[in-house]
Amino acid sequence: MFKRIINLELLKEESGFLWGPRQSGKSTLLRNCFPQARYYDLLLSPQYRRLLQNPEILRQECENAGLNGENQGQPVVIDEIQKIPELLNEVHWLIENRGLRFLLCGSSARKVRRGHANLLGGRAVRFELFALVFPEIPDLNLEQALNAGLLPRHYQSKHWQRLLQAYIGDYLQEEIAAESLTRNLPAFSRFLEVAAQSCGEIVNYANIASECGVSAPTVRGYYEIAQDTLIGSFLPAYRKRAKRRQILAPKFYLFDTGVTGFLAKQGRLLQGSEMFGKAFEQYIVHEVRSHSSYSEKFYPVSYWKSASGIEVDLVLGDNEIAIEIKSSDMIRPRHLKGLRAIKEEYAVGRALAVSLDPSPRTTEDGIEIVPWRHFLEQLWSGGIL
Repeated sequence: MFKRIINLELLKEESGFLWGPRQSGKSTLLRNCFPQARYYDLLLSPQYRRLLQNPEILRQECENAGLNGENQGQPVVIDEIQKIPELLNEVHWLIENRGLRFLLCGSSARKVRRGHANLLGGRAVRFELFALVFPEIPDLNLEQALNAGLLPRHYQSKHWQRLLQAYIGDYLQEEIAAESLTRNLPAFSRFLEVAAQSCGEIVNYANIASECGVSAPTVRGYYEIAQDTLIGSFLPAYRKRAKRRQILAPKFYLFDTGVTGFLAKQGRLLQGSEMFGKAFEQYIVHEVRSHSSYSEKFYPVSYWKSASGIEVDLVLGDNEIAIEIKSSDMIRPRHLKGLRAIKEEYAVGRALAVSLDPSPRTTEDGIEIVPWRHFLEQLWSGGIL
């Protein structure tokens, strides 16, 4: 059992949505945090059928229990809310007229957003549960994290390859096909493979469309589906007035290194290989984005690239903390070209190279070489931002 660090204290006062990828641990977290809550699990067939046919049952049962804003201890939990978006009408009424608090949990915001665009009109705060992060895993094994990924069940298992295979199959059948998110499942499956192979690269819709055998607008729609079902997200380009021309197109990262590796058919990763380096970069990006959310600092995360191809993997916050991610065990001057360029361009607060170096050090021009574990310890203790 992993102790999750997401802070749900606000749910003592407010209703909220908790979104997270499939098997990220949402249901386990909710049952641990709210053991006395009235709980509706829409994965259970009898529960699903009766509420699908009669959504008003939710209101009737809450009314019958005498629940109101004065006597309610824990929020009413509805797990997999995307399966019956119509329930949000009843939830809305109970929030407005009885002062009840709800926690609405799901792995896909697509149907909810399409049917109820403003998600209860701002009456519910949003939380996101990510795959496991550094402080949740005692003595994290980097090789296991990059290969198996950081979904709780996968990270702990010796049979993570089989679990990943089942995960992708279930995702395609239950999340995509069952919810009719696309009519062309083979093309979407091919898109996932291409998206995994190009994970962390600048998105080129025309090239990906050509590889998938569909149109560029269709590929744009596939990226929307991937975002809405929480298996990936865009990393925007850093936008600030600069002396030299910049690339402004976004990059795209899948949410988990294990899922990426399985979809890309890359086999077991070995340190020193190109794919190990890409997975290491993806992992550090995952930690930074998760920290931005869990710390509730919500600082912007972006990347920077000049038109001439000079690049920095991450730029954090308003103080322009620039981070280059390298899976080398010895950072050399050629690895620092991007950091030196961005320091010339902007008033960068700190410039860090996160690597597999055994010990921290600082170059003569102030670039910090930071071992990955040391960096994550600093990040999660508040020493970076």
